[in-house]
This record gives sequence, structure tokens and C-alpha cells, in this order.
Amino acid sequence: MDKTRKTSKRRPRRSFTPEFKAEAVRLCRIGDRSVAQVAKDLDLTETALREWVQRADVDAGKGPAGALTSDERAELARLRRENRQLQMERDILKKAAKFFARESP
Repeated sequence: MDKTRKTSKRRPRRSFTPEFKAEAVRLCRIGDRSVAQVAKDLDLTETALREWVQRADVDAGKGPAGALTSDERAELARLRRENRQLQMERDILKKAAKFFARESP
């Protein structure tokens, strides 16, 4: 085994409450610390914290034109799941119709 290669252990994926995320975003917006410093203080990745700040801006209507809010993203995901389910059901019904059409005298 090559000992010169660094083995980086990945941290287990953590989940955070909406309240925690909102507080982290608020700390970033106060302006007394950088996003990097807030991330370090809260033991977060800087990338995740920046995404939370951007998402909060979009949800507040301050994001780029055409950006989806969290509610719109959730609805889109729900509609996509529903669409996949309906397509699957339609395909099953098509196959059943073909099967029974062949069985008829």
C-alpha cells in the first residue's frame, strides 16, 4: 500500500433543522464575521453555509431571476415523483390492454 497517499475520512452526512440553518444565515448577515469564520465556528463546511445563504436570499425574493424558492423546489420534486408514478401506471395499463386484446376470441 502506498503510504504517501493521504487517506481522507469523510464525515458522516449530518442533517440540520431549519432553525439551525436560519440562525447560521443570520450570523453570516450580521457582518461581524466572514462566512468562512461562521462555518468554522459552527463546524460546517463553507460550501454548505454559502448554499444556505443563497437559498435564504432566493426564498426572500432577492435571488436571481427565475430561481425557485424552497417551496417551489419541493412542489417540483413532488410533481416529478407523481409524474413518474403515473407514467408507470399508464405503461402497466397499456401492457394489460395488449395482453387482454390477444386473449379475446
